[in-house]
Amino acid sequence: MKNIPYVGNFEEWKKGFSFYQTIKVRFSETDLYGHLNNTVPFTYFEEARIEFFKQLGFMKSWLDVKSGKIPVVADLQCDFIKQVYFDERIKLFVKINHIGSSSLDIHYLALNNAEQPVFIGRGAIVQISKETGKSVPWTDEEKKEWSRCVNLEVG
Repeated sequence: MKNIPYVGNFEEWKKGFSFYQTIKVRFSETDLYGHLNNTVPFTYFEEARIEFFKQLGFMKSWLDVKSGKIPVVADLQCDFIKQVYFDERIKLFVKINHIGSSSLDIHYLALNNAEQPVFIGRGAIVQISKETGKSVPWTDEEKKEWSRCVNLEVG
């Protein structure tokens, strides 16, 4: 596999994943040649990330209309390794790589049916105030919960 700075040793990096979302590639997500359009993995990242946050119990508070805080994507990148085609099923793994003062560095790993990596990615999620649009630090309780989740096996 090509050298990707945020991965380092691929086998070690891969061991940190436990949660995944199974995704079936739809016809509308492919191009004339039947392979996945290069914009679609970002939608897959969102789908898996939201399910991951739901599983951990964080989406409920963010979706509460009384909550003054929401998560936003600050940056997102994808590195393509192998072609993905219509009707394939991929497992899209998600993990928290780093917890910042108001952010999370999230990593993604997509495997095909042969358990080969097809694309990987990373991105920063920042908790912001709905009112001001500025970052809101995690509370001590939230930090403790995120730290617990880093080592939690879900999925």
